Amino acid sequence: MENAAADRLEEQLRSAFPDGVISLVKVLGYGDDPEIEPGLTAARVFFDWAGRLEGRQANPQTVHAFCVTNGAVFDMLLAELPRSVGWVEFRPDGPPGAATPEGLSYRLVRHRKQAAPPDDASQELTPVMTRLGAADLATLDSLITAGVASSRAQALCWAVGHVRDHPAYAHLQQPEH
Repeated sequence: MENAAADRLEEQLRSAFPDGVISLVKVLGYGDDPEIEPGLTAARVFFDWAGRLEGRQANPQTVHAFCVTNGAVFDMLLAELPRSVGWVEFRPDGPPGAATPEGLSYRLVRHRKQAAPPDDASQELTPVMTRLGAADLATLDSLITAGVASSRAQALCWAVGHVRDHPAYAHLQQPEH
């Protein structure tokens, strides 16, 4: 993401909250986090909270209170964020000099359009979650960059379809004699 666009996103996120609530915004692009697909950006937003300056540790109730207080802001942000923003993660800022625990966060996710259904539109689709290593992610991202697919999920569907069309796969389907 170019600097001007990153600055606009940061300003949009900061201006959605009262002054002093947001302590840091990190705009992330492809390559900054493995969850960011090619062509998308994301943001990590660190918020200030009562007790932070006294050296207390944030906990799940800290995040919950922030979410309850800012539910309407989250709705507005989801409606107004640029389409290139895949997600915005909100984390409590840690006490001065301390790291924030990784698990404490709330993520707004923009759901992208689903991939086009297979030729048989009546076919029921089953969601699948998998973990991929760096080489496999790079393969999927290459398919996105080449325009074969618009998302990692669509690239994986494309790849599975091509395996199914391969003659060796047909051989695997034959019962052993």
